[in-house]
Amino acid sequence: MRTLHFTKMEGCGNDYVYVNGFAEKVPQDEKPALVRRLSDRHFGIGGDGVIFINPIEGADAEMEMYNADGSRGEMCGNGIRCVAKYVADRGIVTKNPMTIISYGQTKILTLTKDGDGKTVKVRVNMGSPILETKDVPTTAAPNRKIGSADAAVSVPITVQGKEYEMTCVSMGNPHAVVFVDDVEHFDVNGIGPDFEHHALFPKRVNTEFVQVVDESHVKMRVYERGTGETLACGTGACATAVACILNGKTGSRVEVELLGGTLSIEWDGVQGDSFAPVFMTGPATEVFSGEIEY
Repeated sequence: MRTLHFTKMEGCGNDYVYVNGFAEKVPQDEKPALVRRLSDRHFGIGGDGVIFINPIEGADAEMEMYNADGSRGEMCGNGIRCVAKYVADRGIVTKNPMTIISYGQTKILTLTKDGDGKTVKVRVNMGSPILETKDVPTTAAPNRKIGSADAAVSVPITVQGKEYEMTCVSMGNPHAVVFVDDVEHFDVNGIGPDFEHHALFPKRVNTEFVQVVDESHVKMRVYERGTGETLACGTGACATAVACILNGKTGSRVEVELLGGTLSIEWDGVQGDSFAPVFMTGPATEVFSGEIEY
């Protein structure tokens, strides 16, 4: 039996168990089973997954993110803000801005601190959205040329016998954005699994159900692959803003209201054949720390 030190953190209610890989060494082949145990809200610590914060060459830290089912995730916008807070508040990284790598992708993060030097808000350059359908990836037929990308914007998808329109975006992980009239009463948990495992998405998909309030404000609920409905999804909020702008529903600055809080997203759209980066700003909060035997 070994003892593992951990910290519980959340960004807009998107909560993960964080393990300091600078100090804690967990064998790679043991991580999926450990993640499932730690993520269990009844028999473990409870969370949307587990994130290992590791040293890495070429950046200030690495985010090694796992979903609650033990599957590896490519990117987590709320999680990476918490990683930045963790390493900054403990003096592991003193740079501001800092760089963090997740699944080979390098992100630049700028921290806002309070009078005591604690990180309260983080702005993340999430990189450019990926709209090329084969790179999302999705087998949905592209219907619009955006820059150099063959994109799927408001294309049909049939789920549980009903046809919806979705816009496909990758923010390093795949998203399907679906606009609905009333997100509060939409059956996210009833329909979410069938979106996640739909044949159009060979690597499964995160699905955002979005209600447009006005040109700068939307409400979003998300069903995340490997986890289920969560209180927030940073990459999903970014994908939502991109989809809103592509569909002419909002301007380039969007407040995305999630069940757990609000994220501010900025995207300046197409720049020639390429795309501007998406910027996400939101909170990062430490909840508690402890240790567990495994």
